Amino acid sequence: MLRLQHPQAAPAARSLRRPPARRNRVSPAGFGLLLLTPPVPHPREQTILAQLLTAPVPPARLHLRRPAWTRAQTAAWLQALPAAWLPRVVLHAHHELARELAVGGLHLPAAARASGRRPPLPRGCTLSTALHTLAEVRNLAADYDYVLLSPLFDSLSKAGYASAFELPAVTAVLREVPAASVVALGGISARTLPLIRPAGFAGAAVLGAVWQAPDPVAAWQALVAGE
Repeated sequence: MLRLQHPQAAPAARSLRRPPARRNRVSPAGFGLLLLTPPVPHPREQTILAQLLTAPVPPARLHLRRPAWTRAQTAAWLQALPAAWLPRVVLHAHHELARELAVGGLHLPAAARASGRRPPLPRGCTLSTALHTLAEVRNLAADYDYVLLSPLFDSLSKAGYASAFELPAVTAVLREVPAASVVALGGISARTLPLIRPAGFAGAAVLGAVWQAPDPVAAWQALVAGE
């Protein structure tokens, strides 16, 4: 599974280019399932998360992705979680909350990365980003603790968001960047998940296969069983 390791020390701010060696890096020897929240809260979200995060195999990371949320909404959502779960949470926005609430990671969406600014990274936090081309994997992946590469398969949650990759080509690039931890995103389901690990990915991130299912908890359990 993805490791929740914490470095002994980390500076208060990061330069644009990160050093290549990172203790937080996802171990290629493990394979983890990450979960992204839907952009709009699920009606039973808190109940579902309580079951998932206390499951025998919980999400290795829970990415909080709420593009329209204010800082106050994000803080309230985090404060509603038991403190023991916060190290699994990764913030896509309002990164300054990481210092106040001890979350486990920060994520830079592609647009934020393009601005050239990176948030200060609190001690113990991972830093991830979203990549959408194989050229980006070659050039950027090793600078992050892990990266999300999408859409690997046709998206389940975004209508018309079709796969941008051929799996053999992705596998070849992953062999070129063995130090990188690349996580597959887009169209991850019980059907496609068995293809991910042999391709060289460090993990897979799930969205639609869980949150669009009639029973999200059962859907997660099916993914874990297939992994």
